[in-house]
Amino acid sequence: MKILVVGGTGALGGHAAAYLADKGHDVSIAARNPAPAGTPMADMPFVQGDYVAGDFTPDRLKGFDAIIFAAGNDPRHIPPSTDAQAHLLHANAEAVPAFTRAAREAGVKRVIQLGSFYPQAAPGLEENNFYIRSRRLACEGARAEARPGFDVISVNAPFMVGSVPGLSSMIFEPYVAWAEGQLPIPAFAPAGGTNFMSFRSLSQALEGALLRGESGKAYLVGDETLSFADYFGLFFKAAGSPVTLEARDEAHPLLPDVAIPQGRGNWIRYEPDATETALLGYARNDVANAVAEVVAQYGKANVAA
Repeated sequence: MKILVVGGTGALGGHAAAYLADKGHDVSIAARNPAPAGTPMADMPFVQGDYVAGDFTPDRLKGFDAIIFAAGNDPRHIPPSTDAQAHLLHANAEAVPAFTRAAREAGVKRVIQLGSFYPQAAPGLEENNFYIRSRRLACEGARAEARPGFDVISVNAPFMVGSVPGLSSMIFEPYVAWAEGQLPIPAFAPAGGTNFMSFRSLSQALEGALLRGESGKAYLVGDETLSFADYFGLFFKAAGSPVTLEARDEAHPLLPDVAIPQGRGNWIRYEPDATETALLGYARNDVANAVAEVVAQYGKANVAA
């Protein structure tokens, strides 16, 4: 199958692109900038463009059988001196459905839209969070473009953990440095917790949606519900540290309150639907394995080598 992965230079899109290529698919990637040298994606055909700017016209999407769309915007993507709400509503609620429409006009048969778990797992948060509202509108708007012969499916994922060979990480490199004692941050985590999932499990779910998913469906995927203390504790364990983390009602420099929409001390708990998990065919109980791989890739021993 000839597949275009939009957002294929990033962590989730890049992992999905590499996974699909390993499964024998003909994979190209699309993004604003080429993939970094030394990553698996650097050897894949590249289509340059910015979906927010409307660069992906039907003519540029012709020839692909399917698209994995892994390029939605979050607060990290808001340009300086820009109205945050206006930007996210445009980038997600307007530009994602517009991209999906262009894919339909191009003759693409199937689009898998990678979204956020918040609108399904904790819909009450939307009332006071325009980012979550923009994610729901992207999910609904993309699926509304489905027609007979053109399938659109959403896969909505929780907190993610994993690595892509050769790809740096502004999130996980500091986590590993902290676990190895290289950062002067006390051994605590914010109170509360959420659902976590590995990159590998998500890539499996995306392929499962591509091959077997029901058009118009939004699948809430996930793996393990962990406290933030237990989650960070996995990094310390993988780094060989005996430290036990304390849960505190206190802001954390590596997981700021803005990254916890349910509020520090609160939880987002759910168990993925067993029938949907089987249909999509993704592994469970993989979070600790993913953390170990992250520590192996970004740890001081590997960096020194």
